[in-house]
Amino acid sequence: MGTSEQENTTAEKVNCDACPILCRISPGKTGSCDRYGNIDGKLKRMDPVILTQKAIDQNQTLVPFGEQTQQWDGSLLAQDVPLNPEAIFPTAVGAGTTYPDYKPAPFIIASKHHDVDMVTVVTEGIFSYCSYKIKIDTDRYVGPEQATVRCQGEAVGHVMTAEYGSQMLSLGGVHHLTGGSKKEGRVTCQMMMDLGNKNAVELEVDEGSKLTIQAGAAPIIDGNQEARMRVGCGSATIGIFAQQWYGHVDEVIVVDEHITGMLSEHQAGRFLGMEPSGIRVRGRRSTPGRYFQVANPGHGWGGTDVSDPLEIIDRVKEGVAYPGLRLLMVSTTGEDAAYFELDEDLKPRAQNIPQVLQKVVDRIGENCEPALCSVLFMAGAGGSLRAGVTENPVRLTRSVQSMLTRTTCGGAPAYVWPGGGITVMVNVTKMPENSFGSVPTPAIVAPIEFTMKLKDYKILGGHMAQVRQLEDITQQREAVISNWNEDNPWPYS
Repeated sequence: MGTSEQENTTAEKVNCDACPILCRISPGKTGSCDRYGNIDGKLKRMDPVILTQKAIDQNQTLVPFGEQTQQWDGSLLAQDVPLNPEAIFPTAVGAGTTYPDYKPAPFIIASKHHDVDMVTVVTEGIFSYCSYKIKIDTDRYVGPEQATVRCQGEAVGHVMTAEYGSQMLSLGGVHHLTGGSKKEGRVTCQMMMDLGNKNAVELEVDEGSKLTIQAGAAPIIDGNQEARMRVGCGSATIGIFAQQWYGHVDEVIVVDEHITGMLSEHQAGRFLGMEPSGIRVRGRRSTPGRYFQVANPGHGWGGTDVSDPLEIIDRVKEGVAYPGLRLLMVSTTGEDAAYFELDEDLKPRAQNIPQVLQKVVDRIGENCEPALCSVLFMAGAGGSLRAGVTENPVRLTRSVQSMLTRTTCGGAPAYVWPGGGITVMVNVTKMPENSFGSVPTPAIVAPIEFTMKLKDYKILGGHMAQVRQLEDITQQREAVISNWNEDNPWPYS
């Protein structure tokens, strides 16, 4: 009896086990993630493995087959470039996953470096337990701590504790990926993939600002692109520049939402022999010359909500202050500055800033680093993907924690957090382009590599039967080569 048309259609489909969706893919189609497809009746990864190649020395750079940002043409690496294993590091970008985790990692690659036998275990992890820590270098107010951060109206994270000159966000995480509505999970997953791939993402903070965040770029806050990070708090600014102001002005107030500094009261001013000016600012005095809570946080001077700096002056004391007293008020970035002299009624009157003072204001700006968004991917790799490395997963954990095994993400150095498990954090700007993908569970797909001596791999119970030479990749899987990021430490060192 002949086979029915329905049975033929079913027979032509292929099963994909790269993630828990378990797609059945029709001929010529891709699965839900667009990363695997049915090509001629076989399951095929749709993008190539990315190998990275470093310069041998200062005078010789190996010619790459194709940049990672170029469109892959399906060519095999081995047909185009002879490999020098000493100069190649295999990243997990494009390697595939260990899911459903009873099978070894896609590539367990042996190599020799300086006569030492090494092995690199390469896999793309499917991460539900993952997030981003965002460092935004700016004094501008983005919102209260613990406030919800939203993307397309969905909760995707929260505001964390501010650091020195930076606002901090935590975005993503398992609760937003899986613990909310389906839309929240989808939006969170797309946002995380975009951030990891260095694309701009628009966010909004409850009771706070609208943000445009992009790794390696200046933040845009409520439509304004930031330019500078603060040189220091108001007190630190006083300490740095007191000597340069001394003799040219009678009082300097550095306006800062956290710690406003006042030169004549500050220890730096007293050390120089300055007399009290009789000017008192609002807020809570901490130690001499240091004031807290002079204004509310905002987008004005020094991260406050103040647009007129005189608003923070509480009073001018008669008998101490005097007509003609010279007052400079400046922000922690030098972007805002004003100069006043007291009149006969001890009222501050605006004057042009003398050049000798303007020079120091400009120097504040010179000492400010550029405003920047830093995007750090953080993930828990202490789960089932370890089974792709060894039959006894805890040995891999211990090897990583004892630094016998180096952990990288797309070749970029990963900081391993102390304590249990393998919790890694990596700067996405150090990773290859388009390192991040996703699966519709939803979860993030990200590269991770474990590099160690071959003898240590044997000790931790690695899948020795699956160890292959680097050249084997080009015979069984398509691969392209990219220039190694010379800012990253060489993993085999």
